Amino acid sequence: MALFQHRSALLIGLLALSLKTAHSQVFVVGEGTATADISTDFSPTHVSLPDTVMTERGRRELVRNLEAEQGFAHRALPVSAAVTLRANGPISPGGADYRKLIYQKGEAAALGDRVIITSLEIKPDRIILDLNGGPYAKHRFLSHVQINDAPVTQTNGQAATGSRITLIFEGHVPEISAPEVKALLEPVIDFGVKTSEQAYADTLPPVLKEAIAAHEVLVGMNHRMVLAALGAPENKVREQPSGDANGARYEEWIYGHVPQTIRFVRFVADRVTVVEIAALGKPVEIHDKDEMGGYNSPDATREVAMGDKAADGTEKTSAPPTLLKPGEAASTGSSNNKVQFPDDNKGGSSRPASSGQPPSNNLALAQRPL
Repeated sequence: MALFQHRSALLIGLLALSLKTAHSQVFVVGEGTATADISTDFSPTHVSLPDTVMTERGRRELVRNLEAEQGFAHRALPVSAAVTLRANGPISPGGADYRKLIYQKGEAAALGDRVIITSLEIKPDRIILDLNGGPYAKHRFLSHVQINDAPVTQTNGQAATGSRITLIFEGHVPEISAPEVKALLEPVIDFGVKTSEQAYADTLPPVLKEAIAAHEVLVGMNHRMVLAALGAPENKVREQPSGDANGARYEEWIYGHVPQTIRFVRFVADRVTVVEIAALGKPVEIHDKDEMGGYNSPDATREVAMGDKAADGTEKTSAPPTLLKPGEAASTGSSNNKVQFPDDNKGGSSRPASSGQPPSNNLALAQRPL
């Protein structure tokens, strides 16, 4: 009996020791550990904003210029719609609450990740921007309808991975431009990344780079150069020019509106042919002469001649191409360097291609001179 009690106590002790060892090996990641590397430092912006209320034209231009814009995250962004940023003011939530939001909802973008504005909504006192698809999964209404416990439509099952930032203004949204909105979002997103048009402009000659930097359009520019200089046009007009025998169509891009300076940029194919500048109180300026020194000009053609030119300017003459090796003479019996092939009527003997009988169709090409 004493031996049994001793063994029981020994087993209970070993069990307690194993449980203690098992508990000591469990590693739990808490909120503090998961969000330790997330920075919550914030410095408010100081952007001068106009007092006028945003017009419908300004609203359309803001949506056109901001949608699909790309930048880099200046801080970690949560998969949530609870992030609000006041113009030239603080961000909410902040500090530990911001880390807690990311811990609970997940991270949509880490520091330095590329983000893209996929949706933009302007309300009376705020601008709502969805990044990388937004924090809500897109679904159809019928995905909630079931018949006999079976859904009518199948969803893709993909969860939302984007974020939403609400930019709040004092009283109303002013007549603000896209660069000013980007400056207000600077503590959260860095839009200082070159666009494809800007990167393309860096490859151009200095004269064109200076014109694009000054937002000027020169006669002779192509579509990409104009986009780099002035951006997308407000309106486009496509017409058939009168008196053109070839029937070539032109396209006209219109920038600005009254009382601002209006620019009419006319394209024929991929080249600017006419630029008209209409400023208030001034005569219309018309530019229709090439202003690029022949760069991108349709007349800048180069003649390709047979052979190279010698030092004295005369063209070198060269023999026609041949399959013969250097110094090898043509085979005897050949006429005009025509290909020899067996004679069908003489059982394998050869005859020149210029004999009276016509060749078979499958050898018609072989009769042509080299």
